[in-house]
Amino acid sequence: METIVLYPAPGMGHLISMVELGKFILHHHPSFSITILIVPPSFNTGSTTAYIRHISATVPSITFHHLPAISLDLDYFPSIEAVVFEVLNRSHPHVRRALETISLSATVSAFIIDFFCAHALPIAAELDIPTYYFFTSGACVLGFLIYFPTIHNTTTKSFRDMSSLLHVPGIPPLIPSSDMIKPMLDRDTTEYENLLNFAKNFPNSAGIIVNTFESLEEKPLKAIREGKCNPGGHTPPIFSVGPLLASEGSQGGSGGGIHDCLNWLDKQPSKSVVYLCFGSLGLFSAAQLKEIAVGLERSGQRFLWVVRSPPSDDKSKRFLPPPEPDLDSLLPAGFLDRTKDRGFVVKSWAPQVAVLNHESIGGFVTHCGWNSVLEAVCAAVPMVAWPLYAEQKMNRLVLVEDMRVALRMEVAEDDFVAAEEVEQRVRELMESEKGREIRKVVEEKSVEARAAMREGGSSIAALAKLVESWKRA
Repeated sequence: METIVLYPAPGMGHLISMVELGKFILHHHPSFSITILIVPPSFNTGSTTAYIRHISATVPSITFHHLPAISLDLDYFPSIEAVVFEVLNRSHPHVRRALETISLSATVSAFIIDFFCAHALPIAAELDIPTYYFFTSGACVLGFLIYFPTIHNTTTKSFRDMSSLLHVPGIPPLIPSSDMIKPMLDRDTTEYENLLNFAKNFPNSAGIIVNTFESLEEKPLKAIREGKCNPGGHTPPIFSVGPLLASEGSQGGSGGGIHDCLNWLDKQPSKSVVYLCFGSLGLFSAAQLKEIAVGLERSGQRFLWVVRSPPSDDKSKRFLPPPEPDLDSLLPAGFLDRTKDRGFVVKSWAPQVAVLNHESIGGFVTHCGWNSVLEAVCAAVPMVAWPLYAEQKMNRLVLVEDMRVALRMEVAEDDFVAAEEVEQRVRELMESEKGREIRKVVEEKSVEARAAMREGGSSIAALAKLVESWKRA
């Protein structure tokens, strides 16, 4: 039996993408089996348990291998990224044992690791297992990260202190240094050091798999393949196999009113509802939630809004899942009653794939997480880009200025967005000529996304080349 071992980073977005990669491989090459290594998180990563249970029950060729839990005192970590790096670093011995155990009963044809799991690269090399990166964001961010060591070697300041525009091959807009991935803003942190080391390791892999499709990101894919992002160095083969998205009903999660929100959408006019959702880690202060509510009410637009509780003031709880929100205390007095005829508020979680593909949805206010971006593109839903964490500011730049599938939410320096801005951007998306232009572009990209995943499409061809490389290894 030949098996492919997948090693995702903790986090719902990373796990879903990796599982979908496994399903994609199995669908077109059913002779393989898939084993997924799971690092039990000690922090909020979204509700992965229900999702893993669902996949185990519905896709028997995918097996989950749970690694031993790593106990950490979360009070000592400055960011969620620092927690993730430490958990993964401490999991090295467990990864080695897992690979050795799996190899006793099957031939491991390839080891596919998340970008965050780069420290596992030498483990697989010692075991003579060809290792590939799976990059869960887009090719634009991949191109930047491959180019990152070049920027590091030619600068001395932290990104947060540069106040400059950066040129990265294959990314048409110049990137403001302040839009860098959040953990990279200060070059004196362990997060920066980890990401730099990971970026330096890209050339040491057998290939890089990216969750994108050729026609969505032609320019960065071309620049990476031509070696422009790693001048003077080796660039491994690039396989764009996306869009890999969770199918409806397999996203996991829970929350009151899930089916009710879909029933409510059934009663709304076509393309009339703006959907607001900000990922499993996207939390707003109580003041910001009220501001969003005021903006939505003033906009006059129909809306479906997923609301989560604000982050805890208790330092010991900052990386743990928030409690269910108390809507009456978080939202302006009378808001739910005044907007009940044109708005629907969901607590904590909604079935996003089903929502975005609903006929009533006409726009999406998003945090620019890559999975959400791909889901919107595939559903032909135009976006308002409101980045919150990770690489999302870079995604916003590309979505707005290059792909032209989103409007930019103007965010103040303190990361606060006023009600007037929410009102204006929602109206612009749903009513203006610019909104209609964005809708036309995203509809074209939706057609291209479906074509990439059909027989003869670019992503099917990329998968075939990837599998062929395993046979040669």
